[in-house]
Amino acid sequence: MDIVEVAEIVGILSFALSGFFVASGERLDLLGIFIASFLTALGGGVIRDIIAGRPLYAFTSNLASLLVIGVVVAGVLFRLHRFNKIEKNRYFLFADTLGLVSFAVSGALAGIEASFNFAGVVLLALVTAVGGGVLRDMLINKVPFILTSEFYGSVAIFVGTAIYLLTLVGLSGFYMVVAVFLFGVVLRLVAVWRGWHLPRLYH
Repeated sequence: MDIVEVAEIVGILSFALSGFFVASGERLDLLGIFIASFLTALGGGVIRDIIAGRPLYAFTSNLASLLVIGVVVAGVLFRLHRFNKIEKNRYFLFADTLGLVSFAVSGALAGIEASFNFAGVVLLALVTAVGGGVLRDMLINKVPFILTSEFYGSVAIFVGTAIYLLTLVGLSGFYMVVAVFLFGVVLRLVAVWRGWHLPRLYH
């Protein structure tokens, strides 16, 4: 199992849980929760694979679907749907952060493998990281999280940039990618804790 697949599995598990939290917070029925979880966990990866010309991992690996089903079943059994104010819930925040950074890593590495340039690698990292969440939010008629949350898409852009530059100088080994992943997670959590956000054109 290579580092791309590890990042993919972590991202699917984390975003499936994130989708479960959001869907249950919107009081969707069980089918709605499954659909939202699948979209969140697999949507960004499907877009990534189409752009990069890769086999669609979500549709060629049974593991992808089994991971999402397992997360939703566990969420129901452990009654995780009882949480309120989901965007402020620490479990949602941690799951969503892990999914965001994991998929940014897998997207950037997929761009590297496809010999994309800097813009391509960063765009693929961003699309992979936020694509599923955007599809989910569109489905339930919410403003996409990327447009309202502190340092959300910015973290994916940073991760993509860091991985591209490390590859450029020959330092894209396993431990360097893990270091980028950990820094991305810490950056996102600190941004939420400190209330950091990009400049806004209104008051």
